[in-house]
Formats: sequence, structure tokens, C-alpha cells
Amino acid sequence: MSAPRRLRQRAEELRREIRRHEHLYYQLGQPEVPDFEFDALLEELRRLEEQHSELRAADSPTQRVGGEPLEGFRQVAHDPPMLSLDNTYSDDELAEWFGRLDRLRSGAAARAPLDVVTELKVDGVSISLWYEAGVLVQAATRGNGRVGDDVTENVRTIRNVPLRLSDEEYEVPSKLLVRGEAYLPRPTFVKLNEERKRAGEPLYVNPRNTVAGTIRLLDSAEVARRRLLAIVYDLVEPRAADTHAEHLERLAAWGLPVGPAWQRARGIDEVRAYLERWREKRRTLDFDTDGVVVKVDSLDLRRRFGSTSKAPRWAVAYKFETEQVETRVLAIHAQVGRTGALTPVAELEPVFVAGTTVKRATLHNYEDLERKDVRVGDFVVIEKGGEIIPKVVAVRAERRSKKHPPPPFVPPEKCPVCGHAVARLGDEVALRCVNAGCPAVVRESIRHFVTRNAMDIEGLGEKLIDQLLEAGLIHDYASLFDLPAKDAALRELPGWGDLSARNLLEQLERSKQRPLGALIFALGIRFVGERVASLLARHFQTLDVLAAATEEELVAVEEVGPKVAASLRQFFADRSNRDRVARLAAAGVSMRATADEAAPEAAPAPGDNPFAGKTVVLTGTLERFTRDEAKKHLERLGARVVGSVSKKTDYVVAGEEAGSKLDKARELGVEVLDEVRFVELLGEV
Repeated sequence: MSAPRRLRQRAEELRREIRRHEHLYYQLGQPEVPDFEFDALLEELRRLEEQHSELRAADSPTQRVGGEPLEGFRQVAHDPPMLSLDNTYSDDELAEWFGRLDRLRSGAAARAPLDVVTELKVDGVSISLWYEAGVLVQAATRGNGRVGDDVTENVRTIRNVPLRLSDEEYEVPSKLLVRGEAYLPRPTFVKLNEERKRAGEPLYVNPRNTVAGTIRLLDSAEVARRRLLAIVYDLVEPRAADTHAEHLERLAAWGLPVGPAWQRARGIDEVRAYLERWREKRRTLDFDTDGVVVKVDSLDLRRRFGSTSKAPRWAVAYKFETEQVETRVLAIHAQVGRTGALTPVAELEPVFVAGTTVKRATLHNYEDLERKDVRVGDFVVIEKGGEIIPKVVAVRAERRSKKHPPPPFVPPEKCPVCGHAVARLGDEVALRCVNAGCPAVVRESIRHFVTRNAMDIEGLGEKLIDQLLEAGLIHDYASLFDLPAKDAALRELPGWGDLSARNLLEQLERSKQRPLGALIFALGIRFVGERVASLLARHFQTLDVLAAATEEELVAVEEVGPKVAASLRQFFADRSNRDRVARLAAAGVSMRATADEAAPEAAPAPGDNPFAGKTVVLTGTLERFTRDEAKKHLERLGARVVGSVSKKTDYVVAGEEAGSKLDKARELGVEVLDEVRFVELLGEV
């Protein structure tokens, strides 16, 4: 039976009201109601649509929350292609660009200042949006510019992207193609990292990398949780006016999120003034911007100027220089991770750079520290990689005292936490504390155990783990499951109470049914990442069978080599590890594969795939991806991602600060992909 007329009218009224509030909040920054009132409207509409499914429309605000995980992404052809922009880095290069366009003009027009539009260049991920009859029907990533991924379900979760356009001021074309950028606001990025830190998960490197990984997640509900935003910067078709500025005004009138600070400018002098105004002011924005885009305003002139095979001649991106500052190294100490690896960290004289005060910078590893020859007392140059992560880029060796230069830094021989001897195992770069009982190793192993991709025990961040360790309520990850018997002591901890204790105990109980692959990953076995853990679970089906497997049986598993097999045997041969696993089983943690894990594995993506069946090593820091995101992209395409370079390696993907793995690849003649080529190959699939 169809819904009564009054309910249909109420649903339409709610949709209009919710869209209005979304526009006020996300486009204008002028909310009229508190969040709880907005949520109440959304919940009322959701209940109506659940009770009467015929009321649910594709453009309903309730459809932003994300649905079931997708199987994969369909490919979308871009017509016209999504070209990249040429970059300029100086006033001289910008003047050359204006000069080239003046030469392409003719007569008196070439002597008049060129009318352009200046826009802040949002540092995110390019997207294309297609509307039919005013309703969003398709969204795609840029990909390689010719073909991208259909990410419609993910983009629908972006709150400031309208699902239906407004036609109050201008008539909306029957078909409309616009392009823009998805981005992650800085406050949201900080909040996400705070949540990950509390959960003991690796932190995201920078907002842009996070967006690049998020927009291609198969689970749109997770995309919705990360609260991306977007801006649109181009009306591709149909032509609705004579100038780009008029197009931007129409896009805003239709309810699309146009950039906040675009401006018409006449000639290079007005562009220079815009650049100066935003060179520092950009740091006050809630999103990352690494430059300004300058575009010819006249659409007729754009057509005359045309494009090269890679970029339009009528637009250019002026990139701001990365801010570098000098400071002094006060100390160098080591952080100890869950595998015992020691990471050197430079303590710095506090210095303000790129919007924040920096007091420390990671030095990656002791090989990198030695190569740069960083010494305590040195003056160093630091910058923020991706505008977020502080790193030492150079040492001012000339500023060292010639009479009393600081001595070269000597790597520690003992663990700074437990005092146990450290060692470099095999051909590894890292120094490691080999004491399994080291408090730092124990602490980090517990943090790893509770992370989302492992046992997914929410709310157990590093502060709470430290509190439980200091109170003597836990001493390793298996002892977490002894907490129900210590309920009273748990509730008496400072800051705890009935609700906190009950929530943690419920999370522990729920985690007992995690997939076997997640449990294997949670154990923290060296060289066993998520991918290998899931393959082991699928192959052996129970933890007991895996623990009893010989090295020959382990090597027979796809993607398990001798090093991984030896690490697995070493782990299960250790009595304390076997004891912890037995205690997990006694506590009721599932030791068997789930039904999904028992099913055959899906084949890698078909088509012209340069990574299918290839062995790939990742080294250095990538700008567009975290290491984990790059690995997942490769594994989705059927590649095997390993940790060391050998003659069997097909590709080494080398980012910034690539070290000995890059040297080894060159020595062996292994093909090296820089990040630009890596992204191009990903886009071709």
C-alpha cells in the first residue's frame, strides 16, 4: 500500500528543509539550527523512508550515509579528458606564461591586460560529477585523465556535494558535467588521527594521502565516517555563459560548493597581489592549499588557445614554495616499536613552521641518520613533508664549530627502555631490541593487537593501555581477556566508571569472533601483514594447523617466502608465544576461519594490468599514499608486496628518502618507479 498523501508531503518537506540546512552549513557557513535539531530532521526522514520504501529517492539526504561494501570499481571514460595543469614556481615563470598567451592573441587585444580568474588550489583528489535533470548520477576519480574509477557511492557521502541541484536562480541544464576536488579539512584530519592514536593505529601522513585512499575505499560507510568535503572549479559542459567567472557564479547558485576565495584579475600585477595576499593567509584556512590556479576568463579565448596533450594552455598552477626553517638539534633519542625496531627522533629547539610549532622530527632510521650526518648540536633545515610531517632535509655542517665540532652520532648498543642489547638482523637497516619482554615492545604489541585491522577493540588507545599496564591489570595482549574477572578494579581506575568498564568488556567479548586472518595479524608476527595473514587463514583454516605447519608447508602458500616461513616457525616455536595463544583460546577467542575466509579468493582485477602477478617493493615516503594505501592498491591488482629487494623483484616504488632498497634495486637492475610513474600505471588499470 502506498504512503498516505500527508506522509509523502512530509517527506518532501523534510528533504527540502534538510537540503536548505546543508547548504547553509556547508556552502555559506551560516547554520541556523544546532546539530541535534538537524539530526532529528534527518532521523524523521529516515524513519519515513524505512516505513514506506516508495518514499526513498536517489537524491534523498538519507542516502549519504553509505551502503554495503562494493565489489570493485567500474571504469569511467572522461570526455573531454581530465588534463593536468602546468606548474610555475617563480614570478619569472608566471610572466613567461602571460607572455606566451599575449603572443597567441593578436592586434590591440594583445596589448591590453589579460583577464583571468585566480583560485586557491585545494590539495586533494580530482573528481568529476555528472548531473542529469539536476540529480547526481555519477562521480569519478581522475585516474589517468582518460579513464577513472566510478566512485559515485562514495561521493554521495560528501555532505556539501548536492544530490539535487537548486534551480531557484538559474535553470539547471538537463545534463551537466562539472569537475572539482575532494579534500579533508584539517580539523577533521586532526580528529581522525587522534582517534587512530587512541586506538593504537598508524597515523595518517597528511590530508591529501588520506583523501586519495578514502575516495577509493570499497566501503562507502567508512567513507562517510571520514567526512570529506569538496569544491568544484569548472563547468565543463554545457557552456552556460561567456566567462569562467560567470560559470562559477552559476555553479554556486545551483548549490555546488565553489572555492571560497576566487577572484577576477586583470593582468599579471593583480595576480601578483593575489599571490602575496594568500602566501601566508592560506595557513589560516581549514584545508590544505599548495598554490594558486590562474585561468583565462574568456571561454572564447580558451578555445583559441587550446591544449597540449597533457595540459590546457589557458591555465597554470603557481606553486608556493615549501617553507623551510633552521633550528638546532638538542638531542637524538630512540623510540621502540612493537617488533623492537628503534627509530631515531631528533629533539629540536622549538621553531614555528607552516602554521605550527615543531619540537621534534623523525630521522627514519640510523642509516638515514648516518647518511645525512645529523649530530647533536647541529643546525638543521626542516620542512613539513606534505605540509604535515616535520622532517630534516639538510644539515648546516658549515655552522659547526671548527675547534670543537660535535662528535658523529653513535647508534645505541642497548635498548633505551629495557637496557637489553640491540642487534641488526640479517641485511636489515633497522636496529632492534631482541628482548620480547621489553616494556616498550609489550606496550606496542598490545597497541597493535587492539587496532581496527587486528582485533578491533575500540576505545583502547595508548593512554588507557598505559593506565592498565601501570595498574598491573594487564601484562600482555592475552591478559586483556582476563579483565572481566577484574571488573571491580577496572571500575576504580581514575577516570573510569561503570559505563567505561562495561563498554570495554563488551568490546572484548565482541572481538572474540574476529576473522582468523585478523587474529593472525594481531599476533604481530614479523613479516606477516594483513594480506599474508588472510592468505594463511584461508589456507590452514585453524590456528592450530598453522602453528604445526612445517616451513615447507608454509612456503607452499602463495606469497609466503622462506623469510616469512622462518619467522612463523620461530614465533610458534617460542614457548611464551604458544602460551599467549593458548590463553586466547581458553578465553574463547575464535581460532577458526570464518565462512568468508573459507570461500575461494576473488581473482585480481582483469584487463591490461601491469602489476598482476608481479613482486613489488615499496620504499621511501610517498606523497599521494600512505605505505598501507599503496600496498592495498597493489594487492587489489594482484601484486605481491614484499619488504626486501631481490632478483625476483619486478618493481621498486621509490618515494622520498628512499634508502638502501633503492640502491639494491639499481645494483640488481630492478625497474624503479617514481611516484609519478607509479600513479600513472595505477591509473591505466
